Amino acid sequence: MTDTPSDLLIRPAVEADLPAIVAMLADDALGAARESPDDLTPYAEALKLLVDDPRQHVVVAVREGRVVGTLQLTIVPGLSRKGSTRSIIEGVRVHADERGSGLGTRFVEWAVERSRAEGCTLVQLTSDVTRTDAHRFYERLGFTASHVGFKLQL
Repeated sequence: MTDTPSDLLIRPAVEADLPAIVAMLADDALGAARESPDDLTPYAEALKLLVDDPRQHVVVAVREGRVVGTLQLTIVPGLSRKGSTRSIIEGVRVHADERGSGLGTRFVEWAVERSRAEGCTLVQLTSDVTRTDAHRFYERLGFTASHVGFKLQL
């Protein structure tokens, strides 16, 4: 899908990528409390649904044959903003060995480029309030903390 001079490939995720993806999702205090790397069944079921939906893009970054990052990009048609389409970036994770390498920047740039190609007029994301390093990262990339987000656990 995308190559960069640093031999980074961004491609759609496949089921064989799930162990690496889930390990990255679980690789911090927040993720460790909510992810289950020992049972990939629910992740495989979710990935199948996502792959079958043309508005969902679950991708991985691969360097030297190793999955080193993941993110999900969702395309959302809407009525607000004069019927504009927006995208939502979710689940951005970069392997601990790759943090600070520029991979996160390249990944988000990929998501923004793909959003433009899909006709989106707005890219949005949420980040847990405790992830202050992530907030600084997104602000450096031009995102603004313009809204207050709310969630209801079901």
